[in-house]
Amino acid sequence: MPGTAAAIGRSGFRIPALLLIALMTHLVGCARPFPATEVTPIKVADPAELQRYLLSRKPDVAQFRRRGPFAVIERRDVEIPLASGPTVEADLYLCATARKAPLVIVLHGLDNSKEDHAFQAMHLASWGMHGMALDLPKRGPWIANGRTLARLADAIHRTPQLVDGRIDADKIILAGHSFGATAVAAALGEGAPALGGVLLDPAGIGRELAQLLRRITVPVMVIGADEDIWPTRNRGQFYRFIPRAVGEISIRDTVHKDAQYPNEYTLRAFENEPDDTEEAQIAFVSALTASAFGLAATGSIDYGWNSFENAFKNGVFFNARRK
Repeated sequence: MPGTAAAIGRSGFRIPALLLIALMTHLVGCARPFPATEVTPIKVADPAELQRYLLSRKPDVAQFRRRGPFAVIERRDVEIPLASGPTVEADLYLCATARKAPLVIVLHGLDNSKEDHAFQAMHLASWGMHGMALDLPKRGPWIANGRTLARLADAIHRTPQLVDGRIDADKIILAGHSFGATAVAAALGEGAPALGGVLLDPAGIGRELAQLLRRITVPVMVIGADEDIWPTRNRGQFYRFIPRAVGEISIRDTVHKDAQYPNEYTLRAFENEPDDTEEAQIAFVSALTASAFGLAATGSIDYGWNSFENAFKNGVFFNARRK
């Protein structure tokens, strides 16, 4: 830090420069712990009972801020061979009590990885869905990544035992962050056997994207950051070109990176920002969970959309539109 002998946080606390460097070196090499969210008070035996319970009550995205009622089984670095493509690697988070449950596949964006979506995949599994955080080439090309994703979804649909026999092969949902959302849209436009998609602050790229968006026939939810703070590249294309059954919201006071859960701390740890950042990331995971649950249970975005009602009223979610 040129011209200074110490870093000064918002609190005014001074950290000697050499100590700061040592701390940062240590923290960057450490996995970021998942947030200590409370567990829902809902008591149910299995995902089918949970689905009946939730669908019988007024939906509310706030309940999905808490961890769900089920234990989660982790399987790291699972290799999934594709007959007409590369072997892909993923981390799998299984709902421990499920005999058959939907699968939500979550894809990272530019220069990120499956580790950046581990918390989201785990959270989904705690709510009765299996979660998969997927690794594909970190710099794209993103339309090509989408075609790989479509082949993966097709392989799991045909033979769920490639991953786990407890996957309900007829209930696959695709989710993607940033350019990963371009890949999800491309996969859906190519006819991937998925019930729908959830796009986390999507960024659009690729000459073929508009054409692929026009070919999407399944419901899609767009969950965006606050564009007054962080406008994302070509985000408007997703709502504009998907012909129907698409909804879009923004989450106030959030930025692009909040739509994932990065696995390492940054210098903001010394500026009293992690609490604010974590709050934003939990807002994203709750909206993702409500949307994925609704798609899996009903094949529509209605449940997720209706769950946002109170968040619209209190201003946490805004700029809502759907068609």
